[in-house]
Amino acid sequence: MAGFMILLDVTIVAVALPSMQRDLHASPAEVQWVVSGYALTFALALVLAGRLGDAIGRRRVFLLALSGFVICSAAAGAAPTVMLLAVARLAQGLAAGCLAPQNSALIQQLFTGAERGRAFGFFGATVGISSAVGPITGGLILALATGPQGWRWIFYVNLPIGVAAVLLGRRLLPRVRPGRRGHLDVPGVLLLGAGMLAVMFPLVQAASGGIARLWWLFPVGAVVLAGFAVWERRVVGRGSEPLLDPSLFTRTRGYATGAAVATLYFIGFSGVWLVFALFFQVGLGFTPLQSGLAVTPFAVGSAGAAVVAGRLVDRLGRVLTVCGLIAVIVGLGAAALLLRFAPTEIAAWAAAPALLVGGIGSGFVISPNVTMTLRCVPVHMAGAAGGVLQTGQRLGGAVGTAALPGVYYLVLNSTSHDFRAAVAAAIAVALVAIAASLAIAAMDWRRDARSAVAIAPCPPETAHSHTHAAQG
Repeated sequence: MAGFMILLDVTIVAVALPSMQRDLHASPAEVQWVVSGYALTFALALVLAGRLGDAIGRRRVFLLALSGFVICSAAAGAAPTVMLLAVARLAQGLAAGCLAPQNSALIQQLFTGAERGRAFGFFGATVGISSAVGPITGGLILALATGPQGWRWIFYVNLPIGVAAVLLGRRLLPRVRPGRRGHLDVPGVLLLGAGMLAVMFPLVQAASGGIARLWWLFPVGAVVLAGFAVWERRVVGRGSEPLLDPSLFTRTRGYATGAAVATLYFIGFSGVWLVFALFFQVGLGFTPLQSGLAVTPFAVGSAGAAVVAGRLVDRLGRVLTVCGLIAVIVGLGAAALLLRFAPTEIAAWAAAPALLVGGIGSGFVISPNVTMTLRCVPVHMAGAAGGVLQTGQRLGGAVGTAALPGVYYLVLNSTSHDFRAAVAAAIAVALVAIAASLAIAAMDWRRDARSAVAIAPCPPETAHSHTHAAQG
């Protein structure tokens, strides 16, 4: 429930932006912060919140962050000005970023073996369906909540779900002793926060020319993040507890590969939804609800396949991700061709089976990749590891939502407003990122294949840490 809400809020708001702009008398740049501000603070909070959950208890951080998210949703719905709405969304994104890494960390902590795969299967289904149904949910809410104030229900819908989730969380989540508290790596927090802010800020401002205006922040961010990596190695060398242990990438089997697969995949996966919305609503004249219905086959396929994949990943391993990425490439590639060349009046119907294939493939990518990435992570680092993994997803999503609409408009303006050529070109760019993700996953699969088992066993010390945490 919590994971569904925070990921749904990444995409659901986009369809209500025109209504917000009219009702609050806001400029396009001001109202854009309602979307981009949420994405920015969401990404910035993930790693620190994961580390806090590791140190002071994931249940505690989960319930506090979830309560904060509900309060901020109410504040956003009641905001009388665009300034207060943007502030509420910044706070809501911060709460979501604190909440997200606790989801994967609690699964890592409370489940083992095949049960963990099934749990991550449901988690992957939630990621897939919440990201995909945002447009249709937003369109449905706007269709039901008529009038100039109808957009406020985009935020109010979180209140009953969130309150129920808090009550159920208090009752059902077990109290587990947190790991070593240690000290907070303040320089690491500042370096990582500054580096991520420098990289993310131009991307979330892309719609208002942020990349062209703030491009110089990219090299600055790269230098700061390199400094963060050097600092963390120094902290480990001194025997202190870092914000992010470098051994996650250098010694934890499958973690670096899985994080790279997720980041590249989300460039195409996240960016393509905005392109579809632009094509169906502006190009074909669909309503927001009709636009959401047009991409529903992808969401349905993704949700169903993710649950199945969670049951298979313990047996088949990385091959699921490889097959899923191939299916996504085939499905989205076929959809691009159909939207480009099929008769306009049936283009959406013709693309539906291809989107279903792509959705099934996506279900075999997200949840198995989460399981394969986190399976050998020691439980005491599960929160930070989940935070980094989701930071990569959010960074990939920011790149995709900036780059793919840019390609769409570039082709649109150079072809005398040929919407069909524009959507095909943008999907083609998404497929390049997904193909890069496939190359990395295939290399990891070949490594596993040489060991003659689907999933090679993790080092014994990892298993011991799982057992200790479970007993605690």
